[in-house]
Amino acid sequence: MLKINDIRFSMEGRPLFDGASAIIPDGHKVGLVGRNGTGKTTLFRLIRGELALEGGDISVPRGARIGGVAQEVPASQTSLIDTVLEADTERAALLAEADTAQDATRIADIQTRLADIDAWSAEARASAILKGLGFSQEEQSRPCADFSGGWRMRVALAGVLFAQPDLLLLDEPTNYLDLEGALWLESYLAKYPHTVLIISHGRGLLNRAVGAILHLEDRKLTLYQGPFDRFSETRAARLAVAEAAARKQDARKAHLQSYVDRFRYKASKAKQAQSRLKMIARMQPITSAQEAALRAFSFPEPEELSPPIIATENASVGYGETPVLSKLSLRIDQDDRVALLGKNGEGKTTLSKLLTGKLAAMGGRVTRASKLRIGYFAQHQLDELHADETPIDHLRRHRPTETPAKLRARLAGFGIGQAQAETVASKLSGGQKARLSLLLATLDAPHLLVLDEPTNHLDMESREALV
Repeated sequence: MLKINDIRFSMEGRPLFDGASAIIPDGHKVGLVGRNGTGKTTLFRLIRGELALEGGDISVPRGARIGGVAQEVPASQTSLIDTVLEADTERAALLAEADTAQDATRIADIQTRLADIDAWSAEARASAILKGLGFSQEEQSRPCADFSGGWRMRVALAGVLFAQPDLLLLDEPTNYLDLEGALWLESYLAKYPHTVLIISHGRGLLNRAVGAILHLEDRKLTLYQGPFDRFSETRAARLAVAEAAARKQDARKAHLQSYVDRFRYKASKAKQAQSRLKMIARMQPITSAQEAALRAFSFPEPEELSPPIIATENASVGYGETPVLSKLSLRIDQDDRVALLGKNGEGKTTLSKLLTGKLAAMGGRVTRASKLRIGYFAQHQLDELHADETPIDHLRRHRPTETPAKLRARLAGFGIGQAQAETVASKLSGGQKARLSLLLATLDAPHLLVLDEPTNHLDMESREALV
């Protein structure tokens, strides 16, 4: 059982938790949700003991193993299958000890424990997990160094799933998965034998793989039973009740105040006026839950160009001398909305780079409108933000003559509030960085906006606003 009891914690002077409490029973699958920047990843770090609480406590059963994916596995020469097998440190230690143990009793204990943890089927289990995450049998025997960072993140995820910790902490686990991998993970987590806490903004995952939602809002934690859609309905009903009560209180307060304003200086009514002032003072403010500030992204409108804005005819594109895509013939008009689907490694990003001019065609023809402006957003751009600069600083580099008020208005149009506008990029959440990168990509009013996995770090409200 995970117990979070009355915790308090601040980051850079900004309170993230203030009297937050929750209990997650053993074996439960729970989705952790909340707006970007509220402290979801920080809560994981507090659970793992990487940060020190300012108050309260977090406890798990003695001896419970906590596991999660902190970073990609190193680019080593170890094969994928062996890397995943090594993630179960108890199995690896027992096998190593079995080779050298001399005492008969200890040998028996080792063999018993190996049987208990199903050690002899380990390779088959590890291979099945890797296959589910998109690795073929041949790829599982190749060294980690052969794969990019995104694919090595999958290996790291495979490792923690194979190790089966008692408390599994997953932070946006589907960010590096294609559709097939994400669906496989949903099915796997639904059958996982221990406790799972997942940070995710994916409605499908939160509806199919978890049985409860832990909501982080206003520095508090609230546990809702049921999948995300039920949580959303329950919370909407609570918001409606709170807003109705707040309106009723405001009307009552206005009525009392009007009496005070009329009669406070009239001797015969002064006592009653004073009584109503005390009634107003005793009223407890009814605060509505924190609402999403962002309803829609404010994209600048470009001038209209004659169609098509871009066209390809029998084009091929790739890297070096090797084409990845060939015989590409397509046409894009300014009012088109195109979804690009395909398995990882099929060339989606390569096609995006061809359209945006980041890769030249190796053959065929690509035609672009003469005044075409293209905006391009990809996940790697989050890493290209200047870590020691604020969002205001980033904007000022592109718009040096604009007033601070104008720059702040631009940031507000992408859900970056006043506090975040003055926070250095290294302290922003993944979602806040994504919003800033998206703003920079659209600053020049592009006619063609190419978005490569734009929602990976965006919260639910931001995803809906982007749509």
